[in-house]
Amino acid sequence: MSLRSWEGHGAIVTGGASGLGAATAQHLAQDGLRVVIFDRNETAGTEQARAIGGKFVQVDVGDPASVTQAVAQAEELVGMPRVLVNCAGIGGAAKTVSRGAPHDPDLFARILRVNLMGAFLCASTVAARMVSAEPLDADGARGVIVNTASVAAFDGQVGQVAYAASKGGIAAMTLPMARDLADKGVRVCTIAPGLFLTPLLHELPPEVQASLGAQVPFPSRLGDPGEYAALVSHVTQNPMLNGEIIRLDGAIRMAPR
Repeated sequence: MSLRSWEGHGAIVTGGASGLGAATAQHLAQDGLRVVIFDRNETAGTEQARAIGGKFVQVDVGDPASVTQAVAQAEELVGMPRVLVNCAGIGGAAKTVSRGAPHDPDLFARILRVNLMGAFLCASTVAARMVSAEPLDADGARGVIVNTASVAAFDGQVGQVAYAASKGGIAAMTLPMARDLADKGVRVCTIAPGLFLTPLLHELPPEVQASLGAQVPFPSRLGDPGEYAALVSHVTQNPMLNGEIIRLDGAIRMAPR
């Protein structure tokens, strides 16, 4: 078996200031990549970048101009990006109809803009740079893109119609994007995490966290962001992982509520 090392090459992690993104940025830095964190939170992003010896660029992933400028800046800072991990995302709970009123269309559009459009814009923009680079091995490898969906893409709960739609879109574009880029040596995979101890869940009381963790068949706990980051690392290194959606969820299947 021959794993590919990306040591010394540039990497971009969106949403890298906290949660799954921060853990991923740290892990990739430990793998020897030169990491640039994309995030809207300048304070947290700068601190996280400093902690891992990386760089920070403030960006709105849902804005094409912002993404184009940020990718160009990242290349200036660390060279050609060979790895992109899309972790930036937002939530928002609302039913299709609530108390007789339809779902707020602005909320729906905002969630899709950040989660789905953001992942697509970053992937497309970075891929356009990757395909211009020299291949790095006999396979012709030029780069890897890892997107983040959610088990909500498949098991969306009550009030998650917008969030599930955004993550379902990420899952759905995985294979066609991988096929689009296959002849150019760029792989694309998606990870669909289950219940992980991200900043949002950190705010919940310990008993609520324990209750959520108990819903996971095995191991019966919330996932650690480091476990997500470890899978990202493996995906980047395993040449045969391409066009795949990987559930990382301890075998949970979410109930309606």
